[in-house]
Amino acid sequence: MWVYRLKGTPWELDALIPELFDRGARGIMEEEGEILAYFPAPRDLPYGGEWEELPDEDWLEAWRRDLKPALAPPFVVLAPWHAWEGEGIPLVLEPGMAFGTGHHETTRLALMALARHLSPGEKVLDLGTGSGILAIAAEKLGGKALGVDIDPAVLPQAEVNAKANGVAPRFLLGSLEAALPLAPFGLIVANLFAELHAELAPLYREALAPGGRLLLTGILKEKAHLVRAALEDLPLVEEEAEGEWVLLAYRR
Repeated sequence: MWVYRLKGTPWELDALIPELFDRGARGIMEEEGEILAYFPAPRDLPYGGEWEELPDEDWLEAWRRDLKPALAPPFVVLAPWHAWEGEGIPLVLEPGMAFGTGHHETTRLALMALARHLSPGEKVLDLGTGSGILAIAAEKLGGKALGVDIDPAVLPQAEVNAKANGVAPRFLLGSLEAALPLAPFGLIVANLFAELHAELAPLYREALAPGGRLLLTGILKEKAHLVRAALEDLPLVEEEAEGEWVLLAYRR
């Protein structure tokens, strides 16, 4: 068995996951700043990654063994085969099918910010939902969540993940414009890149309820100024960082 290591931003890697499965990957695991795609043998791939041969053992068992629960207090993100008896709110997700399994800094930042800012009963928008993890977390905190994504391939898995967690957020194909008819939202959480946050700034204002909070992550530290400039009229109420990534929280 061989593993293909590929580094990149969360959005670059997220976009490649379906392609890697189409090209024969048997499993994919997220790590910080990279993904590991497991193949029976190396093949010609145009993504600039590196191949590494694994020892002769059951690769699936090795993959499952190496994939650890991800802690994002008060949440703990688990694969379906993980047993967990510790504290925390469990989020059970099938790993590898869409971005957002709790192992990346930006997902952890967003999960922890949700717990600090969401009030039970609030209407929540998860923009770029991917695996559905943030919409699911919002529902477990007592919110009423809508997850939207421009990739139709991720929405069925988000539905499966939600059902596995005993919650029922609504999922919708599209971007922020698709969610505007359902606005205003008391809280918007978006794990996107800085340039897209800046581009969406006018729509964020339109979609937020008065007093609503905007939780933005996926922002590299060196590009945070783009988001601050685009939203300079809104009060910045919180800034958190992990590694090279930043979360900015605003209030309308």
